[in-house]
Amino acid sequence: EWIVAGEATSDLVSVDIRRFAPFNGNNRSLRDRVAEVLGVHYDIPWPNRELTTARPFRCSPLYDRLAARGANFGSRMGWERVNFFAPEGVSPELDYTWGKPSWLPWSAAEQRACRQAVAVFDQTSFSKYVVSGPGAVAAMQWICANDVDVPVGRCVYTPLLNRRGTYESDLTVTRTAADEFLLVSSSATTVRDQDWIRRNVPAGAPVTVQDVTGAHAVLGVMGPRSRDLLGRLTDRDLSEEAFPFATSQVLSLAHATVRATRMTYVGELGWELLVPTEFAAGVYDAIMAAGADLGVTDAGYYAIESLRLEKGYRAFGRELTPDYGPVEAGLVFATKVRTEIDFLGREALESARSAGPRRRLAGFVVTDPDAMLWGGELVLRDGRPSGQVTSAAWGETLGGCVGLAYVHDPEGPTTPWAYVDSGSWQADVGGTLVPLDLRRSLG
Repeated sequence: EWIVAGEATSDLVSVDIRRFAPFNGNNRSLRDRVAEVLGVHYDIPWPNRELTTARPFRCSPLYDRLAARGANFGSRMGWERVNFFAPEGVSPELDYTWGKPSWLPWSAAEQRACRQAVAVFDQTSFSKYVVSGPGAVAAMQWICANDVDVPVGRCVYTPLLNRRGTYESDLTVTRTAADEFLLVSSSATTVRDQDWIRRNVPAGAPVTVQDVTGAHAVLGVMGPRSRDLLGRLTDRDLSEEAFPFATSQVLSLAHATVRATRMTYVGELGWELLVPTEFAAGVYDAIMAAGADLGVTDAGYYAIESLRLEKGYRAFGRELTPDYGPVEAGLVFATKVRTEIDFLGREALESARSAGPRRRLAGFVVTDPDAMLWGGELVLRDGRPSGQVTSAAWGETLGGCVGLAYVHDPEGPTTPWAYVDSGSWQADVGGTLVPLDLRRSLG
């Protein structure tokens, strides 16, 4: 079917060859990794399972600094990414369990720092592409479901939809010049995104797609005191009026020139700093020194997962897949369907809006603070199966596990939210039914 249709017509991301990059073809790496994969194939599928062979592999410029600070690293598209930081003198081990892991208090402390002060995340593994050329605007307007024909310096969150109106990716697009765009996407989709863009550029359009992932480190400086911290390192006005949300500026920071973008995946005031790789260590050191009295804290991806779920932010591969579209995901507002501008997947998206969603994506809070959810749990309404958890994690701000789940009304399209707002909701956690406080959104 994939061959006949020219693209997968359902969610086959997990077996898509584009989940690999050319560097994955290294024979020595394959010899080590394939043996390990075979060995764990029949092992218990623990949450957050990390493979250990052929590592460390791709390292950010901050790897040694973060390791010295007690980082535990996971891996995505070969990148070594911090999961969490262990306290000084404690080994940063990743223990596997279905209950609450030993690292949870450490990740919870990182969450508190981000909500109350300021946290620094090494997000160098972000995929980064530059789309440029005389045909760039027309091509991006066709490929992106949201309107990216914006003034230079504006940043737009947009899906990339297929002809069925479902997700192939979601990313941010910053217009950096009249005929140039900077795209920032998830770590795992580097090859997939570029292939999708190149395949769908209108025939003959003068457009260049360049992968610049390795050219820039990314430091996420997030939290209510982030403006105070960065203000100590730059002469640029960082006020709300001079630097509003979803804008991007090139500025001097400490002794480096960086691109600072007001964008967040944790739901707090903050900036994503794109730093030339060779300047990353110096910028990181300057940030940590300048924020010492502001409570600046290193934080990892487990904290990001918890923080984004408290705000109800979606993730590609979890809530956003080739099986779901913006109507079901509650993200129609992030498209230009209300304009007259055509784009890939528009016809299918309009049909989905008219028909109503087959499922609704809802946020939830687990009312039992002792319960631990990881994603994948069955969701029940009044004792009957109604859906499945897509993502779940401990939410320190709310004092319990939080997550997102697609739920289905057997009576028909779930246009009214009455189905979500009523009934008794539970999740099956290892055979125990745990009450859920289901909500339209969490943020």
